[in-house]
Amino acid sequence: MPARKLLTAAFLLGLSSPSWAAKHVDLDYHVRFLPESDQAEVRLTLEKGEAVHSFAFNLGSKGYYSDFKADGEWQQAGPESAIWKPAKGKASLSYKVRVSHERDNGTFDARMTPDWALLRGDDLVPSARMNSDDKFELVARLQFELPKGWNGVETGWPKIGDNKFRIDNPSRKFDRPTGWILAGKIGSRRAQLGETDVTVAAPVGEGMRRMDILTLLTFVWPEAQAVFPRDPAKLLIVGAGDPMWRGGLSAPNSYYFQAERPLVSENGTSSLVHELVHVFSRISDKDKSDWISEGLAEYYAIELVRRAGGMSEDRYQIIRKKLMKWSKKVGSLRTERSTGPVTARAVLLLQELDREIRKATDNQRSLDDVTRGLMRLDKASTQDFIEISENVMGRGSEVLDSKLLR
Repeated sequence: MPARKLLTAAFLLGLSSPSWAAKHVDLDYHVRFLPESDQAEVRLTLEKGEAVHSFAFNLGSKGYYSDFKADGEWQQAGPESAIWKPAKGKASLSYKVRVSHERDNGTFDARMTPDWALLRGDDLVPSARMNSDDKFELVARLQFELPKGWNGVETGWPKIGDNKFRIDNPSRKFDRPTGWILAGKIGSRRAQLGETDVTVAAPVGEGMRRMDILTLLTFVWPEAQAVFPRDPAKLLIVGAGDPMWRGGLSAPNSYYFQAERPLVSENGTSSLVHELVHVFSRISDKDKSDWISEGLAEYYAIELVRRAGGMSEDRYQIIRKKLMKWSKKVGSLRTERSTGPVTARAVLLLQELDREIRKATDNQRSLDDVTRGLMRLDKASTQDFIEISENVMGRGSEVLDSKLLR
């Protein structure tokens, strides 16, 4: 390359690169479980307090957090919000948080016993708006201190030491230890599926069918990868038996699956695969369009098992008849929270749409293409869904011209 072109390239490269690189500042989370009081003691330590001007915490309305102690200025504006302005130099914030969360029906979606704790990291560290200096970038780590007799801890984050994990979420400035956490006397089974390290973990004696779960996931994983262009580095599946809530709850890197639920239910769907779809797709919705994320998760809970060879055509048709019967009285899919019958009717609409797209495109496109389009949106509305579907199909959709979507 001529010297002039080399100089020009170097000049342009200098323009496109920042004149400085962000300085890394350590943010360490230390968690100590206190089973005797159903609490966890949490400490956040900033290597350089001056890197962050303030954290504005949302403490919620449940009263989970207490006993705050801070280096710097701590202002609590009512029970649900507080602001921490860290002191200069090494600065810490510590508090206690209640672990067990009991639902109205007597079940739990987070629980601590003398032998284990199962909870979401989102609740250990409340969400916050962070006002920081742009020349600093936080490097977050999570360390657990376990009670005597507890043998381990699992999270959806990469392990970097004994009970220690690296927290890194590129989409957030404030790296919180979100996702499911299980600690205590636990058992785990692991497998490498595609590019993902999969761990299934549960407290000892809770009846979690770890190997059954890994076996089903091994069958459907290639089909899931074919639909969703995403390979999480790590996936954690946790569970426990009664009185834990009898359902499934997903997070970006992990999900909860109640130990006593069947892997495939009598109506032919799989809660295990349903939550896997949520993890892979990360589709969320707006404008009374919960039918999109829940309908797609349930659609693929059936379809991925079918594509993997786990469902015959006659069984598929029986499932469709059950969905029709269950959703017969549904007049609209537009709701903030999709109930069972609404989700069932959404699945039927999605199946009809898939057939329409395949027919219109001579089998070159399908609902999978619509799903991949939705994955690019922060939040999808019903109108977004219709526009993407008709763009994939190349014309208007008769299936989506329905009072169900109005």
